[in-house]
Amino acid sequence: MKKVLVTGGTGGLGRNAVEHLLRRGIDVKATGRKLDIGAELQQLGAEFHPLDLGSTDLKNLAPVLDGVDCVWHCAALSAPWGRAADFEAANVRATEILLQAAARSGVKHFIHVSTPALYFDFRHHLDIPESYQPSRYVNHYAASKARAEESVQKAVIEHTGMRQIILRPRAIFGPHDQALLPRLEQLLTRQDGRLPLPRGGRTLLDLTYVGNVVHSMELASQTPGLVSGSVYNITNGDPKPLGEVLSDLFRALARPCQIRSVPLWILSAAATLMEAASAFTGQEPRLTRYSVGALSYDMTLDISKARRELGYQPAIPMTEALRLTAEWRLNHG
Repeated sequence: MKKVLVTGGTGGLGRNAVEHLLRRGIDVKATGRKLDIGAELQQLGAEFHPLDLGSTDLKNLAPVLDGVDCVWHCAALSAPWGRAADFEAANVRATEILLQAAARSGVKHFIHVSTPALYFDFRHHLDIPESYQPSRYVNHYAASKARAEESVQKAVIEHTGMRQIILRPRAIFGPHDQALLPRLEQLLTRQDGRLPLPRGGRTLLDLTYVGNVVHSMELASQTPGLVSGSVYNITNGDPKPLGEVLSDLFRALARPCQIRSVPLWILSAAATLMEAASAFTGQEPRLTRYSVGALSYDMTLDISKARRELGYQPAIPMTEALRLTAEWRLNHG
């Protein structure tokens, strides 16, 4: 890799990716919508382009992709609730236009970051392979990411000179996290140190430290012999009960955390009412049926394909990942 374009560079994963590449001495371009973070990335040495991929065109993308030989497509609208049209623009149209522009510019490697939300169907699953498909997608986010993957697979056929790889990292956490831990911390604050969890936090889940996701993107860009269009699950390879992980993390943050078991039906009913209210207010509900379900059903992924073909091994184990996350949050708020 000589020059990499990181989309979503002002988001959690994208920001970590930009910082990693710069530390490696690789030229980086980044897109994003948060101008203050974009300015910080420029100070670090990245070339920043304020851009909304969902509403841009090929003409505007041409200078962004000039000289780029690898794209890390991290940008996405990732939320448990929202308008279908917004997800379509941010996740589907943005991917399609970026694929076209990258092919025109002679990009050699296109790494598309997708999501295991594609698998979720309100059932327990252990060691889900990449081939699993639910009978229907759980929400607009999952459906739009599935269509984005379809666009990538179509481009595999149309643009044979560009190798395209799809990664599905599960529950990303770590520095610059803007979703997973902030939401849980807000809930903990509202509940005065009590964390209401279905099944008392016994749900078995895979999590993925952001540094390991960046490592997988680097492997997907550089490993020879990969078949274009290949899909890989990415996790820390160390599933644990959710309550155990959160207790360890909040203890490291010196925040009291008492896990309280709440019946699934109560949380689901509350989420249904909140979603109904949000349909009128337009504000994201504090709980959604998907977010409740994600905390209720065991879900682990099979990463044997990534180990075998990418040579992926989680470089940062769970214990170290939790320590680094707590250390970063204590230092940065």
